[in-house]
Parts: sequence; structure tokens; C-alpha cells
Amino acid sequence: MADQFSYENKEMFCEDVKVTDIVRDVGTPAYIYSKASFVNAFREFDTAFSSVDHLVCYSLKANTNLNVCRIFYDAGSGIDCNSGGEFFRAMKAGVDPHRIVFTGVGKTEEEIRTVLQHPIIMLKAESLQELHLINAIAGELNVKAPVGIRVNPDVDAKTHPYISTGLSENKFGIDSSQAVHAFELAASLPNLRIVGIDMHIGSQITNAAPIIEACRKLAELATVLKSRGIALSHFDIGGGLGISYDRGKSTSPHELAKELLPILTGVGCKILFEPGRFLTARAGILATKVLYIKQNGKKNFIVVDAAMNDLLRPSLYKAFHEIKPVTQKSEGTIVADIVGPVCESGDFFAQGREIQKCEQGDLLAVMSAGAYSFVMSSNYNQRRRAPEVIVEGNKYYVVRERETYEDLVAKERLVTNLINPR
Repeated sequence: MADQFSYENKEMFCEDVKVTDIVRDVGTPAYIYSKASFVNAFREFDTAFSSVDHLVCYSLKANTNLNVCRIFYDAGSGIDCNSGGEFFRAMKAGVDPHRIVFTGVGKTEEEIRTVLQHPIIMLKAESLQELHLINAIAGELNVKAPVGIRVNPDVDAKTHPYISTGLSENKFGIDSSQAVHAFELAASLPNLRIVGIDMHIGSQITNAAPIIEACRKLAELATVLKSRGIALSHFDIGGGLGISYDRGKSTSPHELAKELLPILTGVGCKILFEPGRFLTARAGILATKVLYIKQNGKKNFIVVDAAMNDLLRPSLYKAFHEIKPVTQKSEGTIVADIVGPVCESGDFFAQGREIQKCEQGDLLAVMSAGAYSFVMSSNYNQRRRAPEVIVEGNKYYVVRERETYEDLVAKERLVTNLINPR
């Protein structure tokens, strides 16, 4: 897949637009996305599995911007929602609920009630108690709830423990040893219609082996269910396919398909996929400005105006993001920590990183910041969240404005009696 962030005459471009031109307009820090990168990634994934009846459902939690959601939907994607808020966003973006799946380990009554009033593909249950609750709410609404059951296949995804979801020690899904019982229970409940079986073993998986092992287990379980008279129409393998943040080796959709298709063609169901990171991560950068360069002892620091509240992954997971200069120079390199202004020692983007020598005012690009980046941002230290920009060819659009200070207090009220008790 072609990289939509490239250099021309030592200047970084996003598609056909100079990053410096965008920053001159919107300031820093700022998220900048390439529409072509979104669409190309979707087509690469979708084409890889074209030989089976399938639907790629973009996992909205990776990047929830309304325009990003709509870009994937227009490209032919379904949408995977993980909360009532994500469902609201999908509907606001104009998504047909017939192309929505709804998941989550802790759905509220309100969320279940809301989605059951729309003709979604399925509502994925993750516990026996949830099956009973969905049945009760569906009865009140006089509908048959289309239900899939998420099974925990107890497969190690070999990823960061915070984003591993397929082991028996994780909170997600129903233990595989209880799965048949769960499906039989669902079949006995009058207001449920069993639609599918589901799994999702984790995120940022760069080796196909765990996904293949888990799919094989799920396919065997589907065969058992069929023998017991429980017919499935959808076989959902979730998402999790990762990318290389450091230019290392990662499994491509076509490599994954080569291993999975022999399993998937035998299940007799429509196959659902729920990729998020693979579709969005490489499509985005976080542009940031160098504020100061300092030295403490023998250690160099490059202080930038973006912070952990803008992009949490390095602080939370010690995740690696490549950091590139927006304008290439010839002054050599420096080994430094790239850090933000937040009052936390954990506020960093890179530690001990070799990087082009910088000056005050230079721009840096934190690469592969299109997934789990803006969506995890916050107002910690009362910092305003960054704007989001989408580039299409030689044009760019501000699709979310930078917050104002007034936005930070818009939902608060000073209570006079608390301040001046009488």
C-alpha cells in the first residue's frame, strides 16, 4: 500500500498538500489524515477475502470522527460499534443499521434498548446474564433480538497484555467450555434469534498464527452447534490485525487470507471482519512544534507542544511511533527524549531516540497516529484537544476544530451556595 505521507524537495506532504501549509492554517498540535490511505487500506483488506461471502465492518473505536466513519461506509464497509455513543455517531454519519454490529462486554440496559429499536446485523452477547437481559428487553419491545455470542477461545494473541482479549484470564466473551450451553440457552429464550458466533482475541496482532488457531477452534464449535440443530448465518472473527509501527514485519491481509480461507469456506456462513487499526493507523500523523531543546546532565530533551493528553499510547503502552521531521535538514542527528509539556514524567513520545537535530519552531510528525490516538485524548492539565484534518488530493478539510477554553467549562456551573454558603 503506497505511503500517503512522503517528502518532496525535503518537505513532508500528505497526499498533494504540504503539511506546513496545513499547520500554518490550523496550528499545532494537529491530527492530519489521508483519505486515500483510509480507502486503500479498506480495499486491500476487502479484496483479500473476495472469494468468500463477507462484510468488513470498520471498528469505529479506532477513530470515531464522523467523516472517517462515512469514508469507510461509502467504500462499502459495515460498522462495528462498541458503545451507545459509537452507535449514535454511526447513525449521525448516515450509516444504515443493516450494516452495524454492536458489541461490548458491559452493555447497559439503555444501550441494548436503543440498538434493538433498529434493524442491526446482530447484538453480540458476552455473558449468560446478558442473554437474559437482552431477551427481557426484546420482549418489552416486542422484537426478536438478533444475537451473536462472543466466545473466548483461550488463544494467546502474543500482543501487549492491555490489548489481549482472547485468553481465559481476560474479561471478554464466554469461556469456550460454556459456549455450547450459552447457545442452547439463547435458543430456548423466546425473544432471541441466534444469528452468529463471534470472537476477537486482541489488537495489534502481527503474526497470523493466533488468529488461525482461534478461527479453527471457532469453526469446530460451529460444527458442534450445527449438529445440535443450532444454525448460524454469521461467523465473526473480529479484528486485531496489526501494522508495523517501526518498519518491521507484519502480516498483510492477503497473507492472512491465504491461511484463513480454507477454514472460512467450510463454515457455510457470511464472514464478518472488524478491523480498526489496520484501516486507520497509517493514515494519520500528529503534527507538533518544537518548543524548547534542553540538556539535563548528559540527557537531551526535545520539548514539543503535543502531550500525552493528545496521544496516550507511548505513555500507556510504551508504544513505538516513528517520529519524522516535517522539513528535512542536513545538520545531522541527536539522541534525545521527545517529551510534552504535561506535568508528568510519563509524558513522552520517544525516549533515547535518534532524530534529526531540531531548532525551536521546527515541526515534527508523530507517524501512524490514525488509530487509538485522538479517540484516547483528554483535557488533562486543561489542555484543549487538537483539531482533525482530512486531506483529499490537493485539498484539505478541518473536520473537527480545536477546542476553545470556553469548551472546557461549557458543561460546568458555579453553584453560588457552595462558594458563598449562607
